[in-house]
Amino acid sequence: MNAPNNRQGRIAAVLGPTNTGKTHYAIERMLAHRSGIIGLPLRLLAREVYDRIVALRGPSVVALVTGEERIVPPRVQYWVCTVEAMPEGMGADFLAVDEIQLCADPERGHVFTDRLLNARGRNETLFLGSATMRSAVSALVPGIEIMGRERFSTLTYTGVKKLSRMPERSAIVGFSVDNVYAIAELLRRVRGGAAVVMGALSPRTRNAQVEMYQNGDVDYLVATDAIGMGLNLDINHVAFSGLTKFDGHRMRPLAADELAQIAGRAGRHQRPGTFGTTGEAQPLEPEVVEAIEEHRFSPVRRLMWRNANLEFGSPTRLIRRLEERTENPWLSRVRESDDLAALKALSGEAEVTARATDGPSVRLLWDVCRVPDFRGISRGEHATLLARIFNDLHEYGHVSTSWVAEQVHRIDRTEGDIDTLSKRLAYIRTWTYVAQRAGWLEDEGHWRGETRAVEDRLSDALHSALTLAFVDRRTSVLARRLKEKESLVAEVTESGEVTVEGEFVGRLEGFRFRADKAGSPDEQKTIARAAREALAPLFNLRADRFYNAPDGEIDVTEQGGLMWGDAAVGRLAKGPEALRPEVVPFVDDEAGPDVAAKVQRRLQHFIDRRIAAAFEPLVALQKDEALSGLAKGFAYRLVEAFGVIPRAKVADDVKSLDQDARGALRKHGVRFGQYTIFMPLLLKPAPTRLRLVLWSLWNGLDDFPSSPPPGLVTIPAQQGPEGQDAMQGYRRAGERAIRIDMAERLADMLRDKDSRSGFEANPDMLSITGLTLEQFAGLMEGLGYKAEKGERPKQKPEPTPASEADAAPEQPPAEAAEEPAPGAEGAAETQATPDAAEAPAADPGAEGASEVEATPDAAGEVAPQGGEEPAPGAPAAEGEAEPEIETFYTFTWGGRRQTGGGKPRREGGGGRPRGEPGKGGPKRGKKGKPEDRGPKTASARPPKREQKIDPDNPFAAALSGFKPK
Repeated sequence: MNAPNNRQGRIAAVLGPTNTGKTHYAIERMLAHRSGIIGLPLRLLAREVYDRIVALRGPSVVALVTGEERIVPPRVQYWVCTVEAMPEGMGADFLAVDEIQLCADPERGHVFTDRLLNARGRNETLFLGSATMRSAVSALVPGIEIMGRERFSTLTYTGVKKLSRMPERSAIVGFSVDNVYAIAELLRRVRGGAAVVMGALSPRTRNAQVEMYQNGDVDYLVATDAIGMGLNLDINHVAFSGLTKFDGHRMRPLAADELAQIAGRAGRHQRPGTFGTTGEAQPLEPEVVEAIEEHRFSPVRRLMWRNANLEFGSPTRLIRRLEERTENPWLSRVRESDDLAALKALSGEAEVTARATDGPSVRLLWDVCRVPDFRGISRGEHATLLARIFNDLHEYGHVSTSWVAEQVHRIDRTEGDIDTLSKRLAYIRTWTYVAQRAGWLEDEGHWRGETRAVEDRLSDALHSALTLAFVDRRTSVLARRLKEKESLVAEVTESGEVTVEGEFVGRLEGFRFRADKAGSPDEQKTIARAAREALAPLFNLRADRFYNAPDGEIDVTEQGGLMWGDAAVGRLAKGPEALRPEVVPFVDDEAGPDVAAKVQRRLQHFIDRRIAAAFEPLVALQKDEALSGLAKGFAYRLVEAFGVIPRAKVADDVKSLDQDARGALRKHGVRFGQYTIFMPLLLKPAPTRLRLVLWSLWNGLDDFPSSPPPGLVTIPAQQGPEGQDAMQGYRRAGERAIRIDMAERLADMLRDKDSRSGFEANPDMLSITGLTLEQFAGLMEGLGYKAEKGERPKQKPEPTPASEADAAPEQPPAEAAEEPAPGAEGAAETQATPDAAEAPAADPGAEGASEVEATPDAAGEVAPQGGEEPAPGAPAAEGEAEPEIETFYTFTWGGRRQTGGGKPRREGGGGRPRGEPGKGGPKRGKKGKPEDRGPKTASARPPKREQKIDPDNPFAAALSGFKPK
């Protein structure tokens, strides 16, 4: 730096508040000279000024020198530096130092004071700063020209504001990293996010954050007091989240001039600005507000100073010179700085003391001690690092390359959170600083590039982490587009995800938009508004696609919902008729009435076709104009019952039907069963599922019963409204329910049994129901029978000769009886129906036939082979095993009727079924003769009484003519 002399040219101080154009004036003055140097307080501000000058004169003549950055082209004319990095002895025509009021700063003030006292340009020297320095610079720089400048715009106090009500284009100032992060996180939740600016950020990270704020991606900036040092940003309001700060030694309140320096960032050129407090900060005192608004502050009375006239004979002599005091009343010795503390620590190490024995080695030691403690871990660890650097430089002339490579490689990782990345950035700054020192590294050009690349990668990663943590880009982008009244571009993926301007905003479920619920209510309003504007044209395109979609893409849920793929597009509602439900489409109001009408028409077409296909027999029955009288009335009741009616509910109507009416109904597939009148084709899974929905709608149910799994012959009885079992295709029988068609098949089997004296279940009964003997007994009790449990020795089957067994043909499965001819009536009308689930009921091993497998015999066990059955109660012969005991049930009619029918009807009291003509009486052989049932035993029942013929029964009268004379 040039020492003061008698021919030092013009020296001036440009003093005034912020937004007076001082820095702009200095740049203009420097560019008016052939060469110049300008010192700035922050690395960030130095980069900003450098970029401005490069834009005016090009990069070939402009240098940037900071602690961690050095750009020096061959033909440099203008130097932009941090104050600490200003080169000495350049003899430049122009020299300027910005923010000269930092002479009073306890940490760095001595550097600025040294520049004030000693730095001069050959032709012109400018000191830029606050008006509080007027007296100090006048006293310390004789003959200095004082130039006062007024602020371009007004600065007004607006009091306390909540963060949620903070105006746009605001900067919120915090005085700790944790405070800055907390404010940014809150702003992200309530206002879409904020950019973050701190002095510890690298220029690359800081510029990326500032650019995000400047271009309007976010409307809020959260910063430390670093923004008070000349950063020119588009800020309308500055809010202080606190009024105290930690100055490195203690927490202290901010002075009025410090608050003014920061608040002055509000307003740009002639645009007015405002300031206030927020969060936990108390309102400013009236006198402080007046001082800031009027730019009147107490003048600076004491500047920080440290002796710059050093001696390098030994570390001890250097320390003594650095600790000297001054008699100048304007100057006060600075408290012990980091570089002096490091020098004292290294001077106490034997190896360092042994090396630092002459002027060059002591000067090298001092240069090493001035490496800033960017890491901020502890003075001891920092001193250890500096000792290694000094010892390498003194012994080898450069720092160990392998050691530096190891340290840099360890830092070169971009994964981790914000704190981790910030620490790595602080660590790499140390090595960036070392790489900038001339001659400290073997290949300093390589290491300057390498450390810069690592810093850039970490800077980008930190920017991304800050943005991810503190910015909702979706909300900010959409808000900006809406503010600028630009057309928004929306897209819908195949999965229904909606993006507006590339940002995910929610999902389109059919024709209803479901906005993403993440974020604050304000964010959600912005998203919904943007989506409404962008989705309007897409609704029409989607409606056209839906209208032309095949029926296979649409379905009905068990609760009456209408689905298009995975999206709900409507629901069914009760219509004027049981088979004519109405459709309620799910369409947002923003889609418009035309879209809603098109969706409603398409859904109505679909459900009409689905009902016509599933209930084709019932629809044909409803439309048959040939039906008349009682048949037509019964058909109407059957349609209202969706093709399934418990017989007990229409017993009188059935009796009233003549054979012609029954025959006309049978032509449509109507089966007159013992327990149920039904249409077998409607017991299949698809009609059953739809029948439950239509029945629930018709009866106004809120919760629709679900259809049982297909293929099950019996299911556990379910609680539900009356008629639910029949609509599900089942008949309740005790704790279980049996499928309607299987109940009728079982009734056919029971019709031939002697229900008065009692009978046992045979394997066919167990097979079609798929139940164990105990479960079957419960089912029979549910049907109105009594079940008496007993035990007996298991009978051993007679051995079968091998020849006869081999010759025995395989028995075909029992087949269902044929449909009785029209004119037959009574119990014989219930014939075995096809399995509604299309599974062979007689095969207990068939998959899905039942919840449980049928047992192989009526007793539920397989009888052992060989031996004769011992008499009941007789002891087993010596040497023989105890006989096996089997459980059996005897079923007799219980004499009670249940809902839906009772015991199969029989003729008189003889216990035989009262069948149709030719179906009653004893079984007959192939030629119609009665089968020989063998001699009667003593336990045989008495002969049945002859039943009198009803003279009013035409069929009985006809049968009387066939009786033997």
